[in-house]
Amino acid sequence: MTCSEFGQRAKQNGSNGTDHGTAEPMFIIGNKVQGGLYGTYPSLGDLDSNGDLKFSADFRSVYAGVLRDVVGVADPTPILTGSFPPIDVLKA
Repeated sequence: MTCSEFGQRAKQNGSNGTDHGTAEPMFIIGNKVQGGLYGTYPSLGDLDSNGDLKFSADFRSVYAGVLRDVVGVADPTPILTGSFPPIDVLKA
């Protein structure tokens, strides 16, 4: 599993760059991984109040699923310091 440490803003900032934003990409690779897109593509026409993309799959839910199904952690809540519904990424 790998992910970017940050997403990018949809609009340029004052120095013609893009600041840290939301909706970063994550990739999970392995023989037991159920391939596909989890969540939906964010829309550039529907940004949140900060001008960031609205994500539909929280990275902490992906972590919760991997901690539970791959690492064998019975309850990922203490590790994630909160309860997030696990996303199942492994083949049944």
